[in-house]
This record gives sequence, C-alpha cells and structure tokens, in this order.
Amino acid sequence: MNFQDFYAGKVFDAYEYFGAHKENGRFTFRTYAPNARGVAIIGEFNDWKEQPMNREGEGGVFSISGVDADYGMMYKYCIYGSDGRRQEHCDPYGFFMELRPGACSITTDLKSYRFHDDNWMSKRSVNYDRPLNIYELHLGSWKKKSEEETGWYSYSEIGELIADYVRENGYTHVEIMPLSEHPFDGSWGYQNTGFFSPTSRYGNPDELKVMIDRLHQAGIGVILDFVPVHFAVDGYGLKEYDGTCLYEYPSKDVGTSEWGSCNFMYSRGETKCFVQSAANYWLKEFHFDGLRMDAVSRMIYWQGDERRGENGQSIEFLKVMNEGLKRLHPTAMLIAEDSSHYKGVTKPVWMGGLGFDYKWDLGWMHDTLEYFQTAPEYRPRDYHKLTFSMMYFYDERYILALSHDEVVHGKATILQKMNGEYDDKFPQARAMYLYMLLHPGKKLNFMANEIGQLREWDEKREQDWEILKFPIHGAFHQYMISLNKIYAHYKALHDDYNTDNFKWADCKQNDNCIYAIMRYAGEEALLAIFNFSDKDVKNYSVTLGADKSARLLLHSNWHKYSGTISEEEEVYEIEKIDDAVKLKVEISAFSGMLFEIVDDEVEYEEITDDELEGYEEENNLKEIDITNREI
Repeated sequence: MNFQDFYAGKVFDAYEYFGAHKENGRFTFRTYAPNARGVAIIGEFNDWKEQPMNREGEGGVFSISGVDADYGMMYKYCIYGSDGRRQEHCDPYGFFMELRPGACSITTDLKSYRFHDDNWMSKRSVNYDRPLNIYELHLGSWKKKSEEETGWYSYSEIGELIADYVRENGYTHVEIMPLSEHPFDGSWGYQNTGFFSPTSRYGNPDELKVMIDRLHQAGIGVILDFVPVHFAVDGYGLKEYDGTCLYEYPSKDVGTSEWGSCNFMYSRGETKCFVQSAANYWLKEFHFDGLRMDAVSRMIYWQGDERRGENGQSIEFLKVMNEGLKRLHPTAMLIAEDSSHYKGVTKPVWMGGLGFDYKWDLGWMHDTLEYFQTAPEYRPRDYHKLTFSMMYFYDERYILALSHDEVVHGKATILQKMNGEYDDKFPQARAMYLYMLLHPGKKLNFMANEIGQLREWDEKREQDWEILKFPIHGAFHQYMISLNKIYAHYKALHDDYNTDNFKWADCKQNDNCIYAIMRYAGEEALLAIFNFSDKDVKNYSVTLGADKSARLLLHSNWHKYSGTISEEEEVYEIEKIDDAVKLKVEISAFSGMLFEIVDDEVEYEEITDDELEGYEEENNLKEIDITNREI
C-alpha cells in the first residue's frame, strides 16, 4: 500500500493491507494505531496469550507475521494507550466477527467463494431510463424461522425466499438494511463495530455471497444500506481506538451524533481511506449493486443543521469517495438519504456536485403522507401539497421512498396513516400508490407495506403475513403486484428525468381534489386521473390529442382489489366534438384510473398478465442451482 496516498485519503483498498491475511500458509496481522504505546494480539491460535506486535518504522502500523493460525479462528488486539491503559479491540478491518455479545474478530478467506453472476454483472445498469422498483427489507424480521430472539434464517436460506417473493411481486431490486456487524439489534445495523464484517446473525461471509449470487441469477439487484457518518461507542470498537480519538472528533460538540454515537472525523486521510475502502469492499467483494448512504445531510452540514454551516472536509470526502467508487464500479448505484436542500447532490463531481446517482425525495414523502392523513374536507386547502414536488423535481435524480423510517416510533404504518376508519384506509392507500406510480422518480417501498400491514415494524418480530388470509389484505397485495407489473411494462414510467416525460393534464381542481397526470415515451402515453375526495365525481373530462382514444388499464376501485366497481362497468366514454377528442369519466371517491392513450380506430386486445411480465422475462437470467453448494 502507498502510505503517502493513505495519509492523503486516496486509498480505496486499505482492507487488502490491514486486517488478517494468509501469506504462504501463515497469517500476517496489521492494524493502524499511531498513538498506541504498544499492541499485542490474542486469539485461539496462541491460547489467548498476548503476542507483541511490531511497530513498522516511524509510522502508526503494528504488525505480526508468520502466525500459525487457520481460517475461522477468533482474535483481538490488545492496545495500550500512551497512558498505559489496556483495551481489547476487534479488528477494524476484520472480515468477520462472532455473534453479539461476543466481540472477537474471526479470520476469514475472502476468496473462497466463486460467483456465478457474470451475466448479471455484465448487463448491470444504474437504471436512469430503466425501471427501478426497490423493495427495502430488514433481513432479521422479514421472515423468521422461529419466534426466538435468534430465530433468524441464514443468508443462503433467506436468499431463496427473497428471490421467489420479489420476482412474484414484480420488484427489480432489494435494498437491505445495514449488514455490517453491530452489537445492538435495536440499532437496525446503523451503529457499527465491524465495517468490513457481515453480521454473524445470519451466517458467514460466504453465505452472504450465496444470497447475492442467488438474487442476481433471479434477475434481482441488491443494494446495501451503508453508514458513512458514525459508529458505535462500544469500547471494543473504533472509539478511542489507539487510546486517542483516532477516527472520531475529540470535541463532543461535533463528535457525538444525535443518536449518541461517534461521528467520523473526515479531516484525517486515514479515516477517509477506512470508510471509502469499506464502501469499495462491499461492492467489489460481495457484488452489491449499489450503496444507499445513510444520513448524508449530517455530513454536508455540521450535525445536519444548516444553521451551523457546511462541513467542508466531509463534503470533500463525499466527492472523492463517490468519484473513486464510480471509477471502480461505474454501474453501481450510489444513493443519498439526504434531508437537506443542498444543491447538486446527484450532479457529477466534475460539474461541482457530490457524485451520487440518486437522492431520496423526502419532501415528496412528507407532503404526500401529510395530505392523506388529512381529513377530506381539508384537502382542498392542501391541494398543492401534491403538485409542489414537481416544482423542484428536476433539480436532482430522485427516488420516491416510503421507507422503514415511516413505519416506526409511533408514526403508524403507511396504511394506518390514511385518514378515516379501517374500511376507508384501503381505497385511499390504493389511490395513493397509483399516484406514486405515475409521479416521476424511481420507487422504494418497505417490507409489509405491500400487504397493508397495520402493526408498526418491530425488528424482533417477523411481518404479519397471516393477515393475507383476510380478503381485503389479500386483494390489496394483488393490487400492489398489478402496479409493479404495469410499472415494469411501460417505458413511459421509466424515463423519469426527461422533462418531456411528464405533464400535468390537470392540477387546478382544488375543490374536487382531482388531479390528472400524463407520462410519455416515444409513441407511448399514459394518463392517470385521481379523485382524492370522499365524493364521487361524474362527467369529469380530459382532452386527448386528435385521432386519439384511450383504454382503461387499471381502476384502483375494482372489485378484485376489494373496491366497489365491477371491471365490466362502463365508467368512461370517448367523445368526439369536431377535431377534439375528450375522455369523460365517472370517478369514484378515493380512487384512481390509469389509461393508455392509443390511436383511434385501431383494435387493441386486452393486455395479459404475460405481457405485463415482459420486462421480468426479458431480464430473467439463466439460473444456476447453488443451493447445495458447500461453503
């Protein structure tokens, strides 16, 4: 490793030097602890008796070579600070750790698994003009083997279940909440101790690779939630690693996050190399298709507070990291969870931006959910909460996200947020999700939103799959599958960041709470009409182009979705007046209608489920059975 680059913050593969590596049949261990008085290693290979490590030259690296160890053995570093205080630490660059509350690192062979996803990797894209429909999940509570605290499926076991479910439901990608090792289940993985260690809750690193391989072979992308802002305060982790604040700020004013964890200090090149090497590690070694970076606003502004000003060092780090990751992995997605108004988050670094591919549209999320929480009689007042997002949409490449953050801590689930009593919540949620489908922006939905779960998410329990026995929830689930298939099928719903792709056909119906949206792609055109009031509306019309007609693709209030309208019921007509063509509809309360605009006098057959699954079949890669592969 080039140490000049390391101290300058330019290294992206520091994990290939630091940590535990087998060389010529024996192990070399290296750790960076520049302010330590001394470092020793203890482990299964030396009966937990301290073996002193040697300081390399005048630098801060301590190492020991020729250790007679084997893969799968536990170890720790004993670090003596300048004051002589001894603290045992896991390896910051360790590739695996024991299950909490244990804190040992475990020697691991990174090269033991061979992927079978060359076809997927060669075709992979950031999906700017392709469908990107993300299913976010928490691996330990999506489904469980048992109700016991540790009743989790292994990575390889749950990979099979996820692949089948995600394909059946029509999503293109899964986004998995953080998998870096963490001591507290209730942190959901956002307070890490092992930034290079897949959590042992679900198995070993090779099993994680099996899971990703299986998903890729099923045509499903995998995005990892990555935490570049802060780390856990546990004594065996990064905090005061060499007896001083090596990775964190020495001042609590900026060194302690709102979650009580330690903020990374990005004025140090060694810290930059640590975090960007971890990001590269997950993309390179595990074939993740992208990283969703948590709490980016806390890096842009001091403590995430715009009033405290920009954190120039962290901003510069984001630019260097993202530019380097895109150079190494041009087809991997870099996604920012950023609640700030900072400009240029998704612009390339060479254009003065931060270099992310996408940013979550948290403004759209808040406005949309607030609107549907509001009683219908007040929605005319709030009418433009649903139009405001298009005033800024083209400033960034946005993802519309209804994530885990919206279904916890007393916020209620997405379905429960809908105004009114139980029976009124379902039609409103169906209409809202159709609005989400038609609004430009890629899509993300958290697990169990698609089945209309009523209980807030709890990381200790699996999702309430049994509610699908109730017809209204089963019908809601089928509705969500229909939306996903329509989304995958129509190109007009994919070219989100082209300003010619979207038009408000009507956004001036304040009193009626009616909206109409057009989406285009070449000759393809879609029209959606929404009635978010609690009153049926008759004889509403939209003018179509000359020689155009329309066919109804979906009504959110059809019987099969537990609505009140038969699929055979005539709810629209085409009216020609001179050269004008009007689509006249009767639109029921709390509902949406989706039309394909077609050429007049051309016979069109009904679209079959097989046609709607065209994208899925087109991208179905040859499957290889790896379920029984030894790892």
